[in-house]
Amino acid sequence: MTKRIDTQFDEVFRKISDIGFLLESDPKLPSVCSIITGELMRGSWWSHPLAQTIFQVNQRLEDHPDVTITKLVSGKVTFVHRTVWPEVFSIGTAREAWQMKELSAAAKSLLKEIDKKGVLRTDQIEVSKSTSKQKAGDVARELERKLLIHADQIHTESGAHAKILETWKHWADRSNFDFREIRLDEGKQLLEKQLDKLNTEFAADARFPWTSFV
Repeated sequence: MTKRIDTQFDEVFRKISDIGFLLESDPKLPSVCSIITGELMRGSWWSHPLAQTIFQVNQRLEDHPDVTITKLVSGKVTFVHRTVWPEVFSIGTAREAWQMKELSAAAKSLLKEIDKKGVLRTDQIEVSKSTSKQKAGDVARELERKLLIHADQIHTESGAHAKILETWKHWADRSNFDFREIRLDEGKQLLEKQLDKLNTEFAADARFPWTSFV
């Protein structure tokens, strides 16, 4: 089994390195699930016979120093290779109109708190009037979808799931990311070129958040 996991991981990692990013699962585009199972997948992959293999490969990707996770493509879990971190960083920190408009009061409040502290855990967020109407996880996902923060899922001391929410600057320092300055428009164009190529090749319609929220 270990040898199989190693082989599957190597294949997945090569794909991420080649493209720059790779979805966890998608019904059309290449993904961790499609590489491992050899088939396109709709719905949850947890019921698939190779679910444990997928899970273990995902875990290795999460722990890899050259991979980070965002909601980069179509609001889905996307593994992003270090080679395109400068592009994602420049977009995430831009605070453009598509990122800031129509944010809920709870999301604005949480973003302000993350900006102030650098990092927060969802299970340690103080409930306020603005967040009482929405669960902390829902508010965090609102910020994630607009790339306003970086988020990592963890298991708490009690065994429950929570997320570490952090500014992109805090994430960069923690990840030993030597930021290479890149113009915002150049960053977008590079990523869009890659996704356009994939969409054309696989007859898909995946989108980045800056084209979804305009």
